[in-house]
Order: sequence, then structure tokens, then C-alpha cells
Amino acid sequence: MRIAMIGTGYVGLVSGACFSEFGVTVTCVDKDESKIERLKRGEIPIYEPGLDKLVASNVAAGRLEFTTELAEAVTGADAVFIAVGTPSRRGDGHADLSYVYGAAEEIARAMDGYTVVVTKSTVPVGTGREVEKIIRATRPDADFDVVSNPEFLREGSAINDFMRPDRVVIGAETDRAREVMRGLYRVLYLIETPILFTNLETSEMIKYAANTFLAAKITFINEVADLCEKAGADVHDVAKGIGLDNRIGRKFLHPGPGYGGSCFPKDTLALVRTARDLGSPLRIIETVVDINAKRKKAMADRIIAAGGGDLSGKTVAVLGLAFKPNTDDMRDAPALDIVPALLEAGATVRAFDPESMDEAKKLLDGITYCDSAYDAMEGADLLAILTEWNEFRSLDLARVKDLMTEPVMVDLRNIYEPAMMAEAGFAYTSVGRPWPYGRKASGAVED
Repeated sequence: MRIAMIGTGYVGLVSGACFSEFGVTVTCVDKDESKIERLKRGEIPIYEPGLDKLVASNVAAGRLEFTTELAEAVTGADAVFIAVGTPSRRGDGHADLSYVYGAAEEIARAMDGYTVVVTKSTVPVGTGREVEKIIRATRPDADFDVVSNPEFLREGSAINDFMRPDRVVIGAETDRAREVMRGLYRVLYLIETPILFTNLETSEMIKYAANTFLAAKITFINEVADLCEKAGADVHDVAKGIGLDNRIGRKFLHPGPGYGGSCFPKDTLALVRTARDLGSPLRIIETVVDINAKRKKAMADRIIAAGGGDLSGKTVAVLGLAFKPNTDDMRDAPALDIVPALLEAGATVRAFDPESMDEAKKLLDGITYCDSAYDAMEGADLLAILTEWNEFRSLDLARVKDLMTEPVMVDLRNIYEPAMMAEAGFAYTSVGRPWPYGRKASGAVED
């Protein structure tokens, strides 16, 4: 089979590379000539573990190629995937669908013969119908079907998520379209992956409902963490206690500075706007959006408080800038709210992140970017951990103390134990574990 993947951003590049690994011939298309040239040279524009090797092996095998010529890629393709950006529109939170609709027009002009046009981008309910109208208006004689096939990729583990997904959701309304999609996902049929066929609207809704539910779960445990601090409870034991209930599950019950990234912030906003437009507002998700925005400011205030309430003349070492580990994605990262708040409070900020500093430099001015975690700590009065990269989990605490003027740590990801930090001589602040409480102190044990 042969497909075209329109867009070489995170979703398009990962999906295209993984489909080629399935044996499909894939042409990835992007209007950004410099990006395509980099990809042709084997340079990957995003950080995703294993993606460079996956792309290289499939390019070498002749199953994966890159071009700026959309018409060339679409002509003769069995399916064309639209994987362009759908950012939030400034001011109202609606998803900006101009790139999707523009791609639909170009695809319509280039199609020859029956083609399945697949929306892989995250799009509001009703977008598939609009894509169908655009193609029909552009090419009344076109032989095609529109399909919704949302992605459920986690940054940092996207390849495994594509190769061994929990499920595949396909909104397709003709036998012909369903047959093409079955052919593309044949490898997953063989390993008995659940594949759910629905209509267009249901598939689009599943994507938004899934992401907003997970965002709500994160927000829930963050609010519980605040309550735990006041009640003398340990949020980690609470999360474990409720997560062992199979109806709830353990995942996404990790307290921290709030969700970020390419999906949750814009998808929660988009679903809120869609719900309001349809006269069925989602009050829970509206509250989630509001709480998450306030969460980041509250975490900045926590760091400032640990520094005595005034950071004038003080240096803060910040470890982690990306919204999560194993990615260089800075979109809506908590650091984008927290670091400016520290600067406004008078701090000098020295920061380090293993992968995202090139991206961070485009978004955060007025800070010093360091070569290592220990370099960032040199002369710091306060250390703040914003992202739980593995290399931050086993810091040499004696060395940390020697480098800093004061042994003060604010751990917004709870990667250290309060009792251990106390023994090491640190003034330690975490989330949902009020001093001097901690998992060791509380004595909770899972049999």
C-alpha cells in the first residue's frame, strides 16, 4: 500500500515512520523546505527516543521519503493523512483549522482515482464533514471517502504507542474505506489490537474525551495533593490507594505543577468551546482549565516562598524546562509560567534541560542556560526541579550542597523522599507531602 502523510510535525513524522515500518510505502510532505532538506539528510527536527533510527532504516529500505511536492505524493496514494497543526486560536480557544482545510483543498486537486482522506490531526467534532464538503466543492467528480483516525501518542514513548497501542479508533462510514484502513493496520490485527470502527463524529469525540479525561485526572490529584498538605496525608499513598481500584487505575495520578504539552492545554480549551457552541457546556472541563492555569502560578509562589518570600539578589537553579521528560517539547510547559514569575520576583535563574534548551531559548529570555545540572547549581541559593528527567533522580546530594550557597530544594515532581532529604541536610519542599510527612514516615506498605 502507498500513503501520503501531510505534515511532518510530531504526529505526522512519527506516524509516517511507523507506517513505513509496517511495510507501507510512505511519502511525508511539508511546505517547510528547510525541514524537508534536514529530514533528507537524516536530521530529525524533534526529539523522540528511537525516531532517528526508525526513520533512517526505513529511508534506507526505500519505504519512507520526504518531499515538498504535495501533488506528487498524493497522486496514486491509497490514503492521504492530514497531520497538520491545529493550534488554539488566540483569544477564543477554538482550534485553528485553517491548515486542515487548506490541506483538504490541495489534496482534492491532486487526487486521481479512489482515495481515502484521513484526518490524523486532533480536530473538533464536525471537522471530517467539513473536509468532505471542501473536497467535494473543489473536485465534484472526486472518488473519495473521509475517515477520522485520531492519534493517541505520548511524547517520549510515541513509537511504542503506535506499534503496540491500547486501541485504534477509526471513523469510517463505507465498507470501501474500512477495507483500506484495515489493510494499513493489518500488522496490529495480527497482534489482536482492539480496533474500534465508528462514524466520523464519534471518532473525533473519542479523541477529545480521552484527553480531557486524563487532564481532569491530573487536575484532580493536584487538588488532592493540596488537601493532603493541610490534612497531614501523603498524596502518593492516597494515589496508590485509589489507583489500586481497577475502575480508577494508577496512571495520571502523579501530582505536579500542572499539565502542559501539545495536547491537553489546547484540547481541553477546544472541547470547552465546542461544547459551548453546541449548547451543552462541560462545567467539569471548564474548571479543569481554570485550575490548571492557576496551578502554575501557585507552584511559582511555592518556590518564591521557599526562598524566603523575596528572591531579590538570589540565584535559582532550575532543572527541567520541557513539559515532561524524554521530549524537547516546550508547548505550554509549566516552566513558561514559573520561570518568568521567578524573574519578576527578582531572581537570577540558571537553567538546564537535557533536550529542550534550544526550544526554550526561543521562549524564555533573561536566564542563563547551563551545560549540566551541576553547572546550573553553581552558587545557587535555591534549587527547583520542574521536570523529572532520569538524570535528576540520583543527584549527588553532597556535591549539590557544596555547589549551592544554601541547601534548599523545591521538588515539584516528588522524585526525592522527604526523610532522605532531611537526613542529607536539605530544606526540602515537595507536593502533597507536608513536612515532615513522607512515604517513609507514614509507613504505608503495599502487601
